[in-house]
Amino acid sequence: MTDAILVLNGGSSSLKFAVFEQRGELPLLLRGNVSSLGQQPRLRVEAAAGRSMIEKSLGEAPIDMVKAFAAVASVLAENDLLRGIDRVGHRIVHGGHDFTEATMLDERTLEALRLLEPLAPIHQRINLEIVALAAELLPRALQIGCFDTAFHSARPELAKIYGLPRAMTETGIVSYGFHGLSYSHIASKLRDRYGAHAGGRTIVAHLGSGASLCAMDAGRSIATTMGFSTLDGLLMSTRCGALDPGVILHLLQERRLSGEELVTLLYEQSGLLGVSGISGDMRTLIDSDDPAAAEAVDLFVYRIGREIGSLAAAMGGLDTLVFTAGIGENAPLVRKRISVAAAWLGVGLDEERNRGGEEVVSAANSRVDVLVIPADEESAVATEILDFRPAASETTRERPQ
Repeated sequence: MTDAILVLNGGSSSLKFAVFEQRGELPLLLRGNVSSLGQQPRLRVEAAAGRSMIEKSLGEAPIDMVKAFAAVASVLAENDLLRGIDRVGHRIVHGGHDFTEATMLDERTLEALRLLEPLAPIHQRINLEIVALAAELLPRALQIGCFDTAFHSARPELAKIYGLPRAMTETGIVSYGFHGLSYSHIASKLRDRYGAHAGGRTIVAHLGSGASLCAMDAGRSIATTMGFSTLDGLLMSTRCGALDPGVILHLLQERRLSGEELVTLLYEQSGLLGVSGISGDMRTLIDSDDPAAAEAVDLFVYRIGREIGSLAAAMGGLDTLVFTAGIGENAPLVRKRISVAAAWLGVGLDEERNRGGEEVVSAANSRVDVLVIPADEESAVATEILDFRPAASETTRERPQ
């Protein structure tokens, strides 16, 4: 069969996968995901290239990434796709200073990426575990990393540095930004719609269990709400978002929390879950009549509204607002409330279009185009992989173990 690209995108509780033909417009052969690894895992395979859709339970007990990957490998084998895959593209959350474009994942590169695990403790380890599993399954395929931080690497220097001693800045304590593969995909879609102008001064709201905003001018990152880590910026499902550093000092010095306890608190027990005391799932909170659930949703919208103002100031205005990812695509109420918060910038929503889930949801008299564009990090990875040309020295390096 035609050479194919397998894309693997692992998260804290899911593993997304897609297979594309390695040519032209990257025809999709198969797409799916293993979701809810921590509780009642499910496998979903979307229909593509004449194949049937599959959705089934993987049992009642939690599973780890090894078992999730085994389920994906079985799907690929059942659809006779394994022998055609000669490139595997991996979404890697953190690339640090050094990795700003698609890179071969040999042992030397993986060693450097492991050193970044403390900066993305939930995601980086999982991403690298998947690389090892894929190398074992497909030992002849090139393993190639694409980095969430890369899209933001060309931001102005002032958007990257903190008010810390220069020596610390020079050791890498800077804002990196994340969700870059999602933003890269949105920038591509905006170029398809608007040409090189790419929507002009644009704010993209990537609102999922992890959430951030990105200010883009002509499709290039100017500023973003996540910084040194994936904790910064917006309130998220279980992550705190922006927090006064004095709170961290208080928790360490007065409450005597250990480093491990602090990581658990800020990454897993805060955000929508922490504020509501009920759930980190936006759907559950919207459906709840508990005042704490309503306050969590209110805080989520309030923080986004504030950050939209900040990012619009960084660009000197706003021409386009884009919603993407799970909440951004599937929660009309949240889109409506954020649009109301940004009305002073000229954002006007058409309520019927918004409820109907159309791509363009702005009102006819809105000064800002408001769009809903599905996230597709897998396509962004595949695009980078299609254009990737390894140096001769890279193809002879030791493959990941």
